Amino acid sequence: MSEIKLFYHKDGAIRVSRSIEFLKITPIKNFLWIDLNNVDEEIESELEDYLKIYIQEEEEMVEIEMSSRYMETADSLVVNSNFLLSNFEREPVSFILKNNILITVRGEELTSFQETVKKISANPKMYPTGYHVLVAILETRVELDADMVEHMTMEITSLSNSISIKEADEELLMEIKNLQEKTMLLRENIIDKQRVVSNMLKSQLMPKELHGLITILIKDINSLLEHTRFSFDRLDYLQDTFLGFVNIEQNKIIKMFTVISVIFMPPTLIASVYGMNFKGMPELEWEYGYGFSIGMMIVAVAVILFYFKKKKWL
Repeated sequence: MSEIKLFYHKDGAIRVSRSIEFLKITPIKNFLWIDLNNVDEEIESELEDYLKIYIQEEEEMVEIEMSSRYMETADSLVVNSNFLLSNFEREPVSFILKNNILITVRGEELTSFQETVKKISANPKMYPTGYHVLVAILETRVELDADMVEHMTMEITSLSNSISIKEADEELLMEIKNLQEKTMLLRENIIDKQRVVSNMLKSQLMPKELHGLITILIKDINSLLEHTRFSFDRLDYLQDTFLGFVNIEQNKIIKMFTVISVIFMPPTLIASVYGMNFKGMPELEWEYGYGFSIGMMIVAVAVILFYFKKKKWL
């Protein structure tokens, strides 16, 4: 859904307009946030001309290198970041800060933006500029990342509790692999925020009163990175456990075939000997020769089984 929101101060509150014409007839100093959600190129061009900024296309935001996602000039900041959706797809978001106004460009409805709108509406005095809104959006995004990490931890714990020799199959291995990929995406997303927030802390344009919040945000991000590293270790352990169970099952099968082979080796030898039919064989004309050979086979099998049982190989 295409939507433009203009957040501005009026009478001690933060109000919202959805008309780009309203921007042109209102003092620019009253605005703190312009949110562009999947808007047309015409609106973007109109804003570029009026605000003297450059709005990147979605393809540019996706293809931009990690090292170039934060740019600072004498009077503006440009930040490009990826926000993870609930299905772990990346949604590129561009932040442009100029004249204390935050311009955000995105193509999807994001929970972090919805929650930030609630925050600034509930306490407008805490958000005098676009810099404050940007920090609030990143704080909300990190909180959502923490929820995703927690949910991932619960999935890993549930998988760990259910794994057993009977459950060791390809489906379980694929589940471990999918969790590893999700954890990797989550970690990349958090590292992306770490680079952005670290650069913001070093920025000369960032208001001094926000440095404390940014420092706390960096600590929160670092703790999430540590947690994702622990999740990687747990998944590696589960994978090793799975492969161990597979080896145990394979060893059982090999052991079974080995025992069967050993058990039938003496009877096979006896049957081979008495199957020669040479004329000089003493038992060839013996009345009880057949029963004697069968009995020897049974005794041989019984002796082998008794020996295996005594050695606890069975």
